[in-house]
Amino acid sequence: MNILKNKIFLYMTEFFAGMSVMAAELGASRLLAPYFSSSQIVWTIIIGTIMIAMALGNIYGGRSADKNPDPDRLYSRMIIAAIWLAAIPVLGKYVIVGISGLLILTVSTNLLIWAAFIACMMIFVFPLFLLGTVTPSLVKYTVDSLDSSGRTVGILNASNTVGSIIGTFVPTFVTIPAVGTSATFLIFAGILFALSAVYFISKKTGLIKLAIAFVIMIICCIFGAVSSFAFWQDDIEYEGESVYNYLQVTEDDSEVVLSTNVLFGVQSMLEKSGGLTGMYYDYAMAAPYMSGVHEREGLDVLILGMGTGTYATQCSRYFDNLSFEGVEIDEKIIDLSRKYFELPESVHVELYDGRAYLNAVEKSYDIIMVDAYQDITIPFQMSSVEFFELVKDHLNPGGVMVMNMNMKTGGDGGINDYLSDTVSRVFGEVYTIPVERSSNVELFAAVDGSNILEIMEKNVALEENADLKKLMEEILGSLEKYVPGDRGMTDDRAPVELLGMKAIDGLISAETGYYKKVFQRYGFKGLISSLT
Repeated sequence: MNILKNKIFLYMTEFFAGMSVMAAELGASRLLAPYFSSSQIVWTIIIGTIMIAMALGNIYGGRSADKNPDPDRLYSRMIIAAIWLAAIPVLGKYVIVGISGLLILTVSTNLLIWAAFIACMMIFVFPLFLLGTVTPSLVKYTVDSLDSSGRTVGILNASNTVGSIIGTFVPTFVTIPAVGTSATFLIFAGILFALSAVYFISKKTGLIKLAIAFVIMIICCIFGAVSSFAFWQDDIEYEGESVYNYLQVTEDDSEVVLSTNVLFGVQSMLEKSGGLTGMYYDYAMAAPYMSGVHEREGLDVLILGMGTGTYATQCSRYFDNLSFEGVEIDEKIIDLSRKYFELPESVHVELYDGRAYLNAVEKSYDIIMVDAYQDITIPFQMSSVEFFELVKDHLNPGGVMVMNMNMKTGGDGGINDYLSDTVSRVFGEVYTIPVERSSNVELFAAVDGSNILEIMEKNVALEENADLKKLMEEILGSLEKYVPGDRGMTDDRAPVELLGMKAIDGLISAETGYYKKVFQRYGFKGLISSLT
């Protein structure tokens, strides 16, 4: 039986090849995101790399089909692509970490770009190059005569396009949220393998190679299904994925921590002792004092970027006259906040984008906390003049905006300078303070501006909790009035990814400078000695 005489099978091959390419592209973004973020920079690298692979595959596939039009070669390439995709959940994370480790020691600038690009090239170029050979090969097998060539090629392209469309939606809305990135790779690898297996079984050739490939696929499924992005950690309470994020919850005797990136720190936390966290959430509690928390009956607080509710939980422990509303775009994070972080059901959290929420509601607040920035994944629409004008419009008279900027830079012209300049265009008077022992900087801006420190000083004097009062006095003495420049950002121009990448480069360089010098002077042996 020659299954290739059935053009429907060939159209199915084109359909599932197109579907698998898009699934691999979306899977690539989720595989890289826990290590390099999901910024526009990373997406650009992924799309560019895949287009290179597909273009080369098209050229090779056309030449190969003309020179040796044996369908066995095409379906053998598809099996190899299937095995490669199935191996990504098993080996991909080690490749990423290994490349990052080497580049940290050897590259001084644009580390994230180089690491993401090389990782993407090593992991994804080969299988997508093989899938790129599918279309030109199938044209060779399906075109019977020049009279019908246009119609046949059109159907092939349509099959590929429809498959690509489905391959775009299914991973994003079905497989990745439901079963994760690893299982998504395995599912689409299995589809490619099954399609190729049908071909070889129908021809009754290559069955031994098919059986060997099947065993390898099973091994990949066994080990890939239980893989962890943070494979070096053993204290993970929860690891999963949502439509928007990689999610990891870790817990020890003192705290519970949420991270959305295995390399770039903490997004939310719960201090089990009930005391101060020692992090930026404590500094952000200066905002209620600036709003007169001990002089007023109650304050309404809106948190944009609620996370698991650390700020609301922390403030509630010290103030009993604050009411909170939160906005969080990731539903799974809201679920985790209730399960692991003790966020009370009484605190309402709206599932929404922060800026879209401000556009949709008319209510005004006494405090608005902007905490929507993580690593270099800074939503540009929440960093522009137009956004901060919305924030100001939703503040009551005497209201205060507090914003967490999480990438402190040593030089002038960094991401924090751009954000501070942008806020200054709207609020006029802005105060900042670096958070000790961290890369965070807290920014405060008030509707009325000029008396913000007087109100804080007066309310700190009324504070009865000794630890909190001491911290607030220190903050009061360290707040600096920001002198604005001309680096504001707008909806039309907000280069947050490039600025964030520059800041990350600086942070990584500062953290690894010692080990880089050891490596440059003594090599791997000296580096290993310094680590042991």
